[in-house]
Amino acid sequence: MRALPVGDGALLVEVGSGEEAQALHAELLRRRAEGSLTVREIVPAARTVLLDGLDDPARWACELTSAEVPPTPPRAREIVELPVRYDGPDLAEVAAFWNMSEREVARLHAATEFTVAFCGFAPGFGYLTGLPARYDVPRRSSPRTSVPAGAVALAGPYTGVYPRSSPGGWQLIGTTDAVLWDHARAAAALLSPGTCVRFVPVGAP
Repeated sequence: MRALPVGDGALLVEVGSGEEAQALHAELLRRRAEGSLTVREIVPAARTVLLDGLDDPARWACELTSAEVPPTPPRAREIVELPVRYDGPDLAEVAAFWNMSEREVARLHAATEFTVAFCGFAPGFGYLTGLPARYDVPRRSSPRTSVPAGAVALAGPYTGVYPRSSPGGWQLIGTTDAVLWDHARAAAALLSPGTCVRFVPVGAP
């Protein structure tokens, strides 16, 4: 682990894996909740966690890099269920990567409990982990100029849902009608880091 200063009041903490980033994020949230850490924002990413609004970044850099971060503790979490039709244009290609039928891809994906590791790319877009590493898939060699809102997609170790129409190079396996981002909601983003997600099929692939 190493901590890099960002401006006068922030730290970017680099770790070795996504699992370590999730564990560090959980530990920092715990410290803030108990009052031992005063920070404005804690923002996880693939292998980093940004702390913004620290009073003494140098002290926290020393403390964090010398401390052992405990594993992410199990906790009761509300599960967000997203209805999905496994009808994506890349479903057959993913089935070939996984060496199984399209129906089996849908069954395996829907049976997986995902966790939002971090958010980014677009408001409401969560990077979901949960599939075993053997099911990693490459991005498309030629990205699409427009991916529709609600597209359920895979890339590398992640599942994601496009909250709005945008260009994208992920493999599209399905579609959901869930609204991922709504500025009129109290919490505009449906998904946030740490959220549990399950995909619930609403039609045959």
